[in-house]
Amino acid sequence: MRTRTPRPDGRTSTLRASRRSLATFAVALAAGLVGVTTLTGVDVALSGPASAQPTGTSVPFVTPNTDSCPDRISPPAAIDESEVPEPGQTAPKPLPVPASPVGGGKLGGCGVLLPDGAPPVPKDISATAWMIADLDTGKVLAAKDPHGRYRPASTMKTLLAAVALPQLDLNKVVIGTQDDANADGTRVGIGAGGRYTNDQIFHALLMCSGNDAAHAIAMQLGGVDRTLAQMDAKAKELHALDTRAATPSGLDGPGMSISAYDLATIFRHDMTIPAFADIVHTEEYNFPGFPADPKIPGDKDHPGFPIANDNRLLYDYEGDLGGKTGYTDDARQTFVTAAQRGGHRLVVTLLKADVLPIRPPEQAARLLDYGFSLPTGANVGALPGSEADQAPTAALATPPVHSVGASAPSTNHDHENLRTTLIVVGLAVILILVVLVWRMSGRARR
Repeated sequence: MRTRTPRPDGRTSTLRASRRSLATFAVALAAGLVGVTTLTGVDVALSGPASAQPTGTSVPFVTPNTDSCPDRISPPAAIDESEVPEPGQTAPKPLPVPASPVGGGKLGGCGVLLPDGAPPVPKDISATAWMIADLDTGKVLAAKDPHGRYRPASTMKTLLAAVALPQLDLNKVVIGTQDDANADGTRVGIGAGGRYTNDQIFHALLMCSGNDAAHAIAMQLGGVDRTLAQMDAKAKELHALDTRAATPSGLDGPGMSISAYDLATIFRHDMTIPAFADIVHTEEYNFPGFPADPKIPGDKDHPGFPIANDNRLLYDYEGDLGGKTGYTDDARQTFVTAAQRGGHRLVVTLLKADVLPIRPPEQAARLLDYGFSLPTGANVGALPGSEADQAPTAALATPPVHSVGASAPSTNHDHENLRTTLIVVGLAVILILVVLVWRMSGRARR
């Protein structure tokens, strides 16, 4: 006997169509939320403290192997024309490599250098070169290719600050120029005719990497060429012998180089300057505006505006004392930061890093955690002047003053937290809807 399956009546068809529509809507909404998560970089999983192991991506990566010392003499080949000399000029020869590695014989190695008995370094560190050092004693706790030569990008501004802060009166008022405003690359927003104290200009230089601020400082030091000569002389004085400045701002140029060791050395020196330690630890700051340009019809006065520190660890890593970020196409991601925990203060440097598998600040956070976990006395070398009777005492960074009025960073973090919460709740609701639709469909089939 053949059994005929009865046709669904109109109401059953409508119910099934509604279920299909609901299921389709749930799937589409889930896909949309996943897309938003991917584009914004917000992790769906609720995250713990910033110092915890960050969630990485699924994109495979390989940490560059430096065991053969490929960058001992000069940085990797440029990928653009940023280092092509001006007409009539030639590129400078590479800096000589010292016969004995600065900081100790072990630091002549180019691979990963760890103290005896130390555990493996954290995973997901894509930086080609990095270093962890004690900010106070100068002991180098661990490193990878410490004297390999790379491009600094805007971390070179720490060397400009080392030269300029002792020379310039922070209360002096400087008039912004059109040349300042026209500076290449990242600019904070100095305008022609604006009145700025040097203190404000240094905040723009170190908090948000203003190349216009770098230009304004260089002009006070006698121009670009004289500023570069002073920066190179300062590097030599600090025994940062892998370092040469090609631009005051850190934009790529012929002969530019630095090493993870030198960047830690320069930053350690800068932290002995109270103004520097205070500025890099400032989260928010109000920057002045500038008057209308009479040459532009209808132009109006430009009001002041809040600026925020580019160093995300200042907000996200407990005990962070400040730092400096950098990026160019040739240098890739560069970063230096310091943090304090349990009476110890460490500095971490990253050169030629990438945003995969995790972002450079997260890589630095993992290296800081690793450094703080090492036993007292563990080291593979030392920064210059690290003997007990010569070790400089770095000034403690002053916590930022929150009464200045700018609130951009905290607002951004609030938005990120709210967005993450909405995504998590939305996905939970979608899961419930999908389960209900499935169960209802199952009952209809029985």
